[in-house]
Amino acid sequence: MRTSSFTPALHTEWIKTRTLRSQIGALCAIPLTTVAFSALAASGTDGTDSDPLFSAFFGVSFGQIAAIAFGTTAVSGEFRNGALRVSLASVPHRGRWFAAKLAVVALPVLVVALATGLVTAALGGALPPSGPSPAQGLRGALGCAVYLTLMALLAAGLTTVLRSGVATLSILIPFLLIVSFVLGDLSGNPADFLPDRAGQVVLHSTWDGALGPWTGLAVAALWAVAALLAGAWRLHRRDA
Repeated sequence: MRTSSFTPALHTEWIKTRTLRSQIGALCAIPLTTVAFSALAASGTDGTDSDPLFSAFFGVSFGQIAAIAFGTTAVSGEFRNGALRVSLASVPHRGRWFAAKLAVVALPVLVVALATGLVTAALGGALPPSGPSPAQGLRGALGCAVYLTLMALLAAGLTTVLRSGVATLSILIPFLLIVSFVLGDLSGNPADFLPDRAGQVVLHSTWDGALGPWTGLAVAALWAVAALLAGAWRLHRRDA
């Protein structure tokens, strides 16, 4: 049944999300991978770590892959077997449908990532003297939640542009695991403005580049917004 209300569209998209095993699996993988790898990194410190906050939140580098997978699979299913035509038959306003889709991507990731960040901070702070201070831990927990949410939205936007989950993952995952890793020891150059490099400044105790914790997240947010705007444009320009 067609409707002009946002709430039924949101409800429909939420039903899709919670009934897909791939979605639930990707969401559960965010805390599992983040906490597991963070605990391994924190337990391996000897108390002389110059960046205890990043050691405590080391697992975010792996948890972001799960967040990206969640954002990608939430959108990619709409471009298989005419599923988008069915969705738009129910919610003919494409902007409203896209907003509902993004809401069910962002809100679950934000909630799960915040809980993940708090647990990770608690585990890291329980390993003195190498653990972060309470203030750093709180910043890291909040930054973790915002950063992972932005990465999920970035993936959702790119998937809408490419109309392929495989293509999106083939671009983002090698980029995060290879390109940023290669550039990881460089600072003070344009690489600092890449989405993951900028967004993860909030997870460091100190930083040498041009961006601080919150300006870094702002840059990551700009990347996500750009991807979402491009996705919205592609959605309106191309037939379902």
